[in-house]
Amino acid sequence: MDITTRINLIKEVGEEILTEDDLRALLEAKQKPLAYDGFEPSGRIHIAQGLMRAINVNKMLKAGCKFMMWVADWHALANNKMGGDIDKIRTTGEYFIEVWKACGMDTETVKFVWCNDIVSDPAYWMKVLQVARSATIQRLVRCSQIMGRKDSDALSGAQLMYPCMQAADMFHMNVDIAQLGMDQRKVNVLARELGPSLGYGKVVAVHHHMLMGLLPPAKDAVAESIERSVALKMSKSVPDASIFMDDSPEEIARKIQQAYCPANSAHENPVMEYCKYIIFPRVGALTVKRPLKYGGPLEFSDFAGLQKAFEKGDVHPMDLKSAVAEEINNLVDPVRRHFEKGKARKLLDQVNSFKVTR
Repeated sequence: MDITTRINLIKEVGEEILTEDDLRALLEAKQKPLAYDGFEPSGRIHIAQGLMRAINVNKMLKAGCKFMMWVADWHALANNKMGGDIDKIRTTGEYFIEVWKACGMDTETVKFVWCNDIVSDPAYWMKVLQVARSATIQRLVRCSQIMGRKDSDALSGAQLMYPCMQAADMFHMNVDIAQLGMDQRKVNVLARELGPSLGYGKVVAVHHHMLMGLLPPAKDAVAESIERSVALKMSKSVPDASIFMDDSPEEIARKIQQAYCPANSAHENPVMEYCKYIIFPRVGALTVKRPLKYGGPLEFSDFAGLQKAFEKGDVHPMDLKSAVAEEINNLVDPVRRHFEKGKARKLLDQVNSFKVTR
C-alpha cells in the first residue's frame, strides 16, 4: 500500500489530523508506526466506545500501523471513577476488552497495555514530572475536558496530574500516533508542544469524530466547533442518549425511535451519524424499507447517497430510524450472545453491580 493510500485510510478515521504533513513524514520514515488509543474503564460500554472504536482501530491496522490500546486504570483512579476502587476499575477494563473481542476488533493484533504494569518504573514518573514542570496549572485545568470535566469544576490534585500522566504515557511508550477522540485534543496538543523540548518526538494526533448522543442538542451548547463536538457527544450518564453494547433489541428500537432526527437535514442528526460512522463502514450498505405507497424500499451503498435522498425528503425519519435500529441490533447481537455465559457473563454481572461515579 503506497503512502497516499495509507494516509487516505487514516483520514477516514481522523476528523482532524495534526498534521497531515507530519503524518506523511512519519509514514515515509517508519514502515510500521505505533498508534495508540487509551480508555478509562468506567461502567457499561456504549457503541461509540465499542463498535466505532473497533472500526477505527481496524482501519489503523489496515493502514499499516501497529496499535496499542492503553488501559488507563490509574487514570480512572485519579479521576475518581468507580469511587476510586482500583479492583472495580480493573474488572471493568477486562469487560471492555471482552466487548471488543466480540464486536470485531482485531484483538489478536492489538497490544493491550495496562498503566498498572508500568507505574513501578521510576522513568515513567520522571516523565510525568517533566510535563508537570513545563505546564502551568491554568493549562492543566483547561485540559480537564479530557476527563469529562469542565474548567469550572473543582478539581482534585489527582485530576490535575491526569493530563501530565496522559502526555507522559505517549512519551514513555514511544507512541508515534495518538488516535484519540476530539475530546482529547487539548492534551494531544500539549504533548505535541512539549515533546521536542523534552527530548521526545512530536506525536501525530489523529482525532476521531465524537458520536452524538441520541437526544436533541442542548440549547446552551457552545457554538465553537471543537467545543461543540464535545458538548454534543453521547454520555453514559444519560442512558437514553446512548446505545449500550448489552442493550436488548427492544431497548435499541425504543431509543432510536425516540431519537432526535430532524427531517431533510443531516446536520447534527444522530441517526444519520450512526449511518455515517458505524453502519456504512461496518456493513457497507443500508436498506430503508419504505411503504409501497411512498415508493417502496430504497437501497444505499454509501452514505453520500443516503444523505442526498434524506435531504431531498425521499427518506422519512421514521423509516430511517427503523432501518438503523435493525442494523445496529444486528451489530450488537454478537456481543449480547458473547456475554450470555462463562467468564464474559460474570464480568458483565460484576460491572452492572458497580455504582458508577463521575
